[in-house]
Order: sequence, then structure tokens, then C-alpha cells
Amino acid sequence: MSYDAIVLAGGAARRLGGADKPALSVGGRALLDRVLDACPDARTTVVVGGRRPTARPVHWTREDPPGGGPVAALDAGLRRTTAELVLVLSADLPFLDRETVRALLEAPSAGPAPATPGADGAMLQDPDGRDQPLVAAYRAEPLRREIALLAAEHGTLTGLPLRALTAELDLARVTSRPLASFDCDTWDDLAAARARIREHGSVLEQWITAVKSELGIDLTVDTKTLLDLARDAAHGVARPAAPLTTFLVGYAAAHAAATGADPAQAVAEASRKAADLALRWADEAAADSAEQNGSG
Repeated sequence: MSYDAIVLAGGAARRLGGADKPALSVGGRALLDRVLDACPDARTTVVVGGRRPTARPVHWTREDPPGGGPVAALDAGLRRTTAELVLVLSADLPFLDRETVRALLEAPSAGPAPATPGADGAMLQDPDGRDQPLVAAYRAEPLRREIALLAAEHGTLTGLPLRALTAELDLARVTSRPLASFDCDTWDDLAAARARIREHGSVLEQWITAVKSELGIDLTVDTKTLLDLARDAAHGVARPAAPLTTFLVGYAAAHAAATGADPAQAVAEASRKAADLALRWADEAAADSAEQNGSG
């Protein structure tokens, strides 16, 4: 689905003491980069705010004057887009994922042809029932129309709240996954996000996502298969064999992918071969041990 993305990365961050909020890190990655990772296939990505390093290329712009508020920032970003469908995000969503973005883009209301209800787009609704206008997919034409009407009515967009815009749009609601709409407005929010990614049930997924982003790779990782391989290598050969074996599997998979193989299948095949070898190694060691004990 063709769409453009606008990420609002300005704001005074008063509850954070004026800190550069999009540059604050969760899990070793800037909040802005985490949001950008949720929409990698946007045709054009526009970030409204001060320039800063990002993990992938984006277009930059600012509202005039800077600090004019979310409607003015959205208007500035919209002027740099051309797609019929526009994804609008804030830059402080550490747990926004691609599945949530896809759900917004694929909502019937967000498609190119108007539909009822929700002819103008789809907005995320958090688990408590609160609308999240900065996690939404809008049709560009009605968005531009309503912004122009607000500018004509008020003489300026500066300082206008987002509800003045969204109240005039026919938007469907998409139910949020538990953490997709969690934002970092305070230092306590930031600390909670940093603690959350280290929880037992999510730390591996968060770590793997961070490593893939850092290495610039997009690959579905079968965590269970690799962990089983590491266990077999550690128990059947020696503990240091676990990280070395998984490294060699990655190298072999990359080599296979370079010759045209599917990367995910290459990882699975290399893992299977290495795991089988580790099990044969362990079986052989067990047989030798049994023979020695029997002869003794």
C-alpha cells in the first residue's frame, strides 16, 4: 500500500525539562528511530522538527514559526507529501510496531476510496478508549481541506489543538495493542519504557529488533530455532560453542542469501544442519562414555 509518513518531532517537552525528547533512548535506540522503524516502507517520510541524526534517511521541515503546535506542524509536514494516504505519528512512541501501523493503513476507512463510516481515515484508540490522533492514517485530501478551513476561520494554525482538526473528520477507530500507544511525556514514562523492554517476556524480541535496526537488516528471526541450536551446541559440545555456532550459522545464511536464497529459509536450513551436527556430536560422546564405563 502506497503511503507517506509524517512524524511530529517538535514540541517543548516541558514535562521533560525541555530535553530533546525524540533523541532520548529506550533500549539503546532513540525514540525517533524506534518510530521510524515502524514505517520503513513509507514512500516519503517527513519529520517535522529540528534536524538530528536518524537511522534511515528522511525529509526535514519545520512549522513557521517553530513551536506553533501540532496542527501547524502537521500542515508543514503535509506540504511535503504527495500520497493519497498519510500516516501521522508522534516521535515518542517506544513500542509502536509495524503490525499496528499496518492495521491503520489497512483499515477499510483508510483506503484511497471513501467509505462510511470513517471516510477520512483511521485513528488508534488506546486500551482505555482514548483517541490517539498522532497515531493515525488519514486520507490527504480531507486533511488538507480541513486544515485550510481552520486557517481561514482562525487566521492562523498556531496554537490550535488537534481536536479542532479531528473533530471535523470522519475517522474510524482501530483498537490499540496494549503498549502501541504508550508515549513518553515524563521522566517516569521514560523509566517505565526502559524497564518494560527488559522484562523477561519481551527482552529477546526487543533486543533482536534493536540489533537488526543497528545492523541495517530486515529478517524474520526464528528465535526458538536459534535458541534450541545454542542449547544443543552448549550442552553437546561446549558452552563457548553456542555463540560461535550461531555466528557461523549467520555467516552461512548470509552467504546463501548472497547467491539468491531466501534469507529466512537460509537461516532455517543452516540452523537445522548445525543442530543435527551438535546432536550427532553429543550422541557420539554419550556412546563413547557408555563404552568406557562398560569396559571399566
